[in-house]
Amino acid sequence: MIKAIAIDDEPPALNVIESFCAKVDFLQLEKTFNKPNEALRHIEKFPVDLLFLDINMPSITGIDLYKSVEQNMMVIFTTAYSEFAVEGFNLQAIDYLLKPFTFERFLQAVNKANEFYSHTHQQSTAEEQFVYIRADYSLIKIRIADILFVEGLDDYLKIHLQNQKPVVARLTMKAMLEKLPAKKFARVHRSFIIPLQRIESVRNKILIIAGEEIPIGSSYEKSFFEIFKV
Repeated sequence: MIKAIAIDDEPPALNVIESFCAKVDFLQLEKTFNKPNEALRHIEKFPVDLLFLDINMPSITGIDLYKSVEQNMMVIFTTAYSEFAVEGFNLQAIDYLLKPFTFERFLQAVNKANEFYSHTHQQSTAEEQFVYIRADYSLIKIRIADILFVEGLDDYLKIHLQNQKPVVARLTMKAMLEKLPAKKFARVHRSFIIPLQRIESVRNKILIIAGEEIPIGSSYEKSFFEIFKV
């Protein structure tokens, strides 16, 4: 099941997407937003797989909104202006729906999303034993089971490993999350990604992994405890 939200400043457009999503058995439209800032706050706490995103909104363009999202999500842009199509596809959008669109055209777009979703999840299952990180002018193969946690340091990441020297790489937290199996890792703080199976204890919003204290950020707290069920 693909979890999705829709963002559009025009409520009638959201009603159309809501109606169309209800007819597709592999889509779960969790929420709709006509205020982009509320959508961004929601996404930060409750990541989804797919965004239906209007481009031409008064407070922020859909293009800029998608660029600001740190989580790895598919996007289908919706707009009445065809001139935005090229920039949308430059962001590797799944598809671009020109308003007003029919259910048939909508179905074509979400089928692409479903194919992409299935492919990436099958691929991650096959490749999840290792991750490749570019550091020290070379490509380093890291066994995922050896990762203790990932620490963000300004423009760099420090990947802490069991019984090994940490790997320091110029990489964003978003890019690192994309490389890791989603069901096994979680971002718990602006500066920390952790493997769930490595957690030794949780107390007062502090995780203990390999004897190290890792804080749980307030904006990640609810989503973490929903996953961890403590």
